Amino acid sequence: MTGSTGAPAVRAVTDPAHGGRWTSLRAGAREWLWHRDEPRRADVRPGDAFADAGGLEECLPTVRGMPDHGDVWARPWSRDGGTESVATPDFRLTRRIRDRPDGLTADYRLTAAPGYRFLWAAHALLDVSPSARLGIADGAPARLYPDGGADWTPFTWPDAGGVRYDLLGPDDGTALGAVVGAARVSVHDGADTLRLAVEAEGQPVSVALWRNLRGFPEHAPYRSIGVEPMLGRVFDLGAAGEGDAAEVPASGEVRWRLTVGATRA
Repeated sequence: MTGSTGAPAVRAVTDPAHGGRWTSLRAGAREWLWHRDEPRRADVRPGDAFADAGGLEECLPTVRGMPDHGDVWARPWSRDGGTESVATPDFRLTRRIRDRPDGLTADYRLTAAPGYRFLWAAHALLDVSPSARLGIADGAPARLYPDGGADWTPFTWPDAGGVRYDLLGPDDGTALGAVVGAARVSVHDGADTLRLAVEAEGQPVSVALWRNLRGFPEHAPYRSIGVEPMLGRVFDLGAAGEGDAAEVPASGEVRWRLTVGATRA
């Protein structure tokens, strides 16, 4: 079934009991989310080190730093009709995913004390081939992060100091992160294209990328590709400078939207 010519219907499946994790993002017959066996994932608690089982994890209020990958991926969510939500001592987050003829939208609402600063990332790990490529407007400002650190170096998309970051390529033993000043990204893999976009009035938006070509972790490296629309411009909230993080205004709430679409040639 397709929503329009060349546009397969996009459907998501989530797991509220386990951090609100997206366990499936399917466009027609194609499953876009990558998974790996991680026995710790089912029993995590707030404050635990990240248990990387793949899928799409909601990272908030940080990605790197403390708590590791944020404070909502390790908490049970509740579901009321079509709305899913989670609460922490500092904020409450709600999410509603709706199907559209050309994809789906996920609408978010965070309520917290005015002035509360946070990062959010839709930490999507994708099942793509080494020939896949990323589409972001050339010339976008970007920050390159080596694995395991908060320090970054600037570059202009897609040339990261001689590395074409838009080309995923075969495994080479590296693990690099990047945050690109863009609101939308496309992932092209063979005949299939996945498109992700984020919008949030008055807040900084970016696309975070994780290109792990069997460079992480050191003791048992594996391949994983993260394409992560986000609010904010850094991975670690603790390293966020002026304008690098989302901030709750006087109204006490921030709203944003994630849009997902797909096409098949």
